[in-house]
Amino acid sequence: MISWMQRHKKWLVITIWISTIAFVGAGFVGWGSYEYGKQGGVVAVVGDREVSVEEYQEEYSSLYEQYARLFGDSFNQETADKLNLKDVAYKQVLQKNLILSYGDSLGLKVTNEDIAKELVKYQAFLTDGKFDKETYIKVLSQNRTTPAKFEESLQRGILLTKIQKLFDVKANEKEIENLSKLLFLEDDISMKILTLNDISVEAKEDEIKKYWEANKNAYMSEVKYQLMSLDMPLLSSNANEEEIKSYYDKFRLDFKKEDGKIKSFEEAKTDIIEKLDEKHTKKEALKKYLKIKKGDEQLKDVATFTASTMPYSVQNNELIINSKVGSLNKPFLENNTFVITQLVKVEKAKPLAYEDAKEMAKKDYIYVTKQKKLEQTAQEQVSSFNGVSIKGVTRESIDKITLLEAQEAAQFLNQLFSATQKEGFIKLNDKVVLYKINNSKFGSYDKTRNSAVESTLTQLQSQELMTNLIKRLENSYEIQSSIETKE
Repeated sequence: MISWMQRHKKWLVITIWISTIAFVGAGFVGWGSYEYGKQGGVVAVVGDREVSVEEYQEEYSSLYEQYARLFGDSFNQETADKLNLKDVAYKQVLQKNLILSYGDSLGLKVTNEDIAKELVKYQAFLTDGKFDKETYIKVLSQNRTTPAKFEESLQRGILLTKIQKLFDVKANEKEIENLSKLLFLEDDISMKILTLNDISVEAKEDEIKKYWEANKNAYMSEVKYQLMSLDMPLLSSNANEEEIKSYYDKFRLDFKKEDGKIKSFEEAKTDIIEKLDEKHTKKEALKKYLKIKKGDEQLKDVATFTASTMPYSVQNNELIINSKVGSLNKPFLENNTFVITQLVKVEKAKPLAYEDAKEMAKKDYIYVTKQKKLEQTAQEQVSSFNGVSIKGVTRESIDKITLLEAQEAAQFLNQLFSATQKEGFIKLNDKVVLYKINNSKFGSYDKTRNSAVESTLTQLQSQELMTNLIKRLENSYEIQSSIETKE
């Protein structure tokens, strides 16, 4: 999947210029070694516009979410790093600021009314169907941002929208008809499927070892983290009725039923007591933390974990993993227990010995060798194969490609109608489809497709206009960058 994504990255990341925050509540994705010091730093200056760390992080998070939605569980941080997604995000944020600078030069403005209209679109900010300022501030606070920062992001998105509207194009009827005929070509094809199961490979010991030698850095031990810790289960605050009622009056919006309605005092009472116990225990845990920090007390429990076996939440695990060796971490809440931790030692990952990596290397060697042989077989057979003949195939003919699963058929058809040769082969994960186009003709014009075709044509034309605009703006505005990228 990685190699396919790398080859098609330009198309996967068709730049979506109008990128406001898609939903409230998504934290920033981890940054690994990308650290830029204090919050509020600047990573670039485009014209007169400063690009902040937060803006860059927002762009990366948005791009990461798009890929995650496209590829599901198969997409993760390691995949993102292999695709240089941080560099792609950086390039995009620079391009957007070029366009924003252009908007500034045109005198385009974003008013408070523009922002207000955008805010009421977020369900998370509404109470009983109306925008609620208290809820708005609270939700943003829970997501580690402020109204000023959030509205600054909205302002950029609104301005980008205004600029894009200047370049909106309207396709005429003849363009739509011609593109429709081209998009819905009809082909008569022959096809044959080859799979990895058709290929046999004998894995000899010396070949496996040779493969391991060449790829030993792919078989690493996990990083180990030695921790010292102290657990403090929740203590009772012994809160009286007045304290419980006072807490409810201050934070009643926190206590909601499944249908979104606010709980009554009696309905919320148990939850409030738990919150007060939590608050009380945290105070005691902080006292204990200060004593340990001064050396008056010591942590006693010692254990060694890897990132995958560390027993805390993802957020708390990251806190520990990213802390400095010897530093004491402030207490965090985990399963009704406050935990104080100290990272004692980090044992770095190292290549596994051959015997430890042998089974993994053998499996990978067989897979890689089969893939190579499968492609070789496809190249040998492509000009002379006898396959299944299918007539009148269009981009939508998924039901006609019965030799493949529906998702595979859709991928095959998409690549088939993008191919420039009459015969060839298309790789689909562990399969290769040999194809031959026996006859081809323009599709018949169908007005019911006009809306979809017009949308495609408008998108293509707008994208071309924006791409050309950016090329011109790169020569008009100075870009001062503090980051070197591979993109």
